Parts: sequence; structure tokens; C-alpha cells
Amino acid sequence: MGEGQQEKRNALIEKIQAEMERNGGLLRTSQLYELDMDYRKIQKFVEEGILERVKNGCYGMGFSNQPEEDMVAELFSDGVLCMESALYYQGYITVRPAYWHIAVDKNTSKSRFKMEYPLVQPYYAEPEVLKLGVEKVSVGSKEMWIYNKERMICDCLKFEEKLERSVMQQAILMYLREPEKDIQRLMEYARERKVTQKVQNRIGVWL
Repeated sequence: MGEGQQEKRNALIEKIQAEMERNGGLLRTSQLYELDMDYRKIQKFVEEGILERVKNGCYGMGFSNQPEEDMVAELFSDGVLCMESALYYQGYITVRPAYWHIAVDKNTSKSRFKMEYPLVQPYYAEPEVLKLGVEKVSVGSKEMWIYNKERMICDCLKFEEKLERSVMQQAILMYLREPEKDIQRLMEYARERKVTQKVQNRIGVWL
């Protein structure tokens, strides 16, 4: 490779790097095309280890060296931690689940979850209820959406068959001990999530 070609190549790599930093460490194929890349160049950079294919149509530089939490927060900034992941980050269980349980808009592309790492279990939600009862939580060095305790409990009851019995019992017990629980809000979410009967039977009797 001639000196001029090498300089051009280095300049291109720097340009990609700068653009990735502006985009949280990831670029889509279409964004690489905008930087004068083409399919052949992308493939060559992947083969040489300059670029890494993080998942279908998404590339990074050293992205997989990031902590797992930062990767998840970056890849699913539009998602909401739910079920066991919400229980963990809300302090209801002490062991982080092997899978990241994330609620996403049901219209989102299923290809987003075609990756070997990190392990993600998506829950597809109607757009109008996806952000019902969300708050922010620190995940690694970033922030993610998470369901508040009332919404989290309602969802755990709604998808109870996906949880181990001991985890469900622990979640209810922790909520009953919660000093700042909001029963009115719990019942509102229970109506919305169609688990009013379950909430009354499992939690109401202890209040």
C-alpha cells in the first residue's frame, strides 16, 4: 500500500472512530455508507479486526471490550428493564439474572436480538404501555429505563409462569416490606395490566 493510500486509510479509520464516539460506540451499516464506506470495505475492515460486527447491521470498534452493562444500555437505550432484571436493579433479588429481561416496542425489529452476547430476553409490549411507570436507573456507567416497583410487581404477576416460584414469592414479600409502596398506583397499573384479581389475592390480603 502506497504512502498516500495509507494516509487516506488512516484518515478514514479516524473518521469512523470519531463518528462512533458521537454515537455511543456503534454505527449502523447505513451510517458507514455515509462515511464513504461500501460493503466490500466494511467486510475488509471486519476481517482485519478494525471493525467488529456487534449484531446484524451494527458495527463497533472495541465495543465488545466494554462492560456488559454498558453494552446493554447502549444497544437497548429505548428498552425498559423488566421482570427479573427489574427485580435485580430494584434490589428485590441479589443475583443478576443470566439473561437481560428487556421490554421493547412490539413493532421493533426482531433482528436486534440476534446476537450471542449479551444474552437478552425481549418482552414485546404495546407502544402505549411500554413506558407506563418507568424511571431511570444506573446501569454500568450509563442509565436505562426501568419499571418502578408497582409496575414491576404487576408485570411479574402477569407473566408469573416465566418466573421461578421462589423468585415470585420473594418479589411479593419484598414489596410488602416496601416502606414507600404506593397501593393506589399499584391498583391503577393492575387494572392496566389486567391483573387486578391477582394483586388483590396475593398482595391485598396482607395489607
